[in-house]
Amino acid sequence: MTETLKDLPLPDGIRSRLIDNGNGLSMHVLEAGFETPGRPCIVLLHGFPELAFSWRKVMPALANGGYHVVAPDQRGYGRTTGATAMFDTDLDDFNFPNLVRDVLGLISALGYHSVAAVIGHDFGSPVAAWCALIRPDVFRSVVMLSAPFAGPPTFPFGTASEHALHEAGDTALNEMATVLAALDALDPPRKHYQWYYSGADANEDMWHAPQGMAAFLRAYFHVKSADWPENHPHPLAALSAEELATLPTYYVMEKDKSMHETVAPHMPSEEQIASCAWMPERDLDVYAGEYSRTGFQGGLNWYRCATSDAHTAALKTWSGSTIDVPACFIAGSSDWGMYQRPGQYEAMRMRACSNFRAVHMIEGAGHWVQQEQPVTVANRILRFLRQDAFGF
Repeated sequence: MTETLKDLPLPDGIRSRLIDNGNGLSMHVLEAGFETPGRPCIVLLHGFPELAFSWRKVMPALANGGYHVVAPDQRGYGRTTGATAMFDTDLDDFNFPNLVRDVLGLISALGYHSVAAVIGHDFGSPVAAWCALIRPDVFRSVVMLSAPFAGPPTFPFGTASEHALHEAGDTALNEMATVLAALDALDPPRKHYQWYYSGADANEDMWHAPQGMAAFLRAYFHVKSADWPENHPHPLAALSAEELATLPTYYVMEKDKSMHETVAPHMPSEEQIASCAWMPERDLDVYAGEYSRTGFQGGLNWYRCATSDAHTAALKTWSGSTIDVPACFIAGSSDWGMYQRPGQYEAMRMRACSNFRAVHMIEGAGHWVQQEQPVTVANRILRFLRQDAFGF
């Protein structure tokens, strides 16, 4: 029996359809600027817990700028089908190389050999980065929002020489294992949200949050936005338990609390909800309806790959590779995301991207930058494409 889904409340000029991406998925895609053949294409990749719908406000402006704009529900999300979004599924399907294949298959189905830009927000940001790193011939520029990309994990260099100074390889997960143990030893004990998301209980905790899906998501979106007055991000001095413990609890949680318990005390008032222009109730209902139907496990499987030694080791195939196409980074000035892992932002600018062009910090935005300040974000993307990336 085919499930009947409600039409999405989309702005004029955006259509919704399903496309076989040739990589096992029937991808639900939003499109703008599709009426005019021959336009250059832009692909927009959402993060967690979002959907293609998160790009609804910037798509018309990008289309008016002369682009065919495509935003899919990514593997395990929303109305895209074909992925086994269960805890005991094959995680290889959710690792970055296969997520890149998902995007390659989509743009091929659309009839493009290359796209002008791949743009990703939150967990979509590293997917966009890997697209540009693995297939620069297809993805001609990249824009990363909120989550910096520090480059692929690397092998140790020079270890075979007895007298040479050795260059250490990637030890990020090893360092994090030490930090996680130290977080657990704090008083009170703490835990990192990405490892919580990788556990067996996270999906059930959020899917069946006692306050209800809409209230849970309202609090979650609020606490990571510029509307929450406690968001005053700054760089951390070191990757240590003491420094990470200064992050908001939606990143470094209290050990005995779930995510729905973590965000519940920060539920906005009725007056704040009524005045929240960037996430009105009608739009929140879309997220609540979709995640009530699907749960969160599809997106959580991405975190399980990111915290897995085996799946991170598989990325060493690209050890030493850089993003060589024009690159840009955009974040909200009230977003902790760019600082949550010390050194990643600097590594993105100085090492991971050989052709880094611009950073834009957007006032009045937190983590959900393209939803909180869509006009400014669209303008910055168009400026990058017209001036920084391609010089016209």
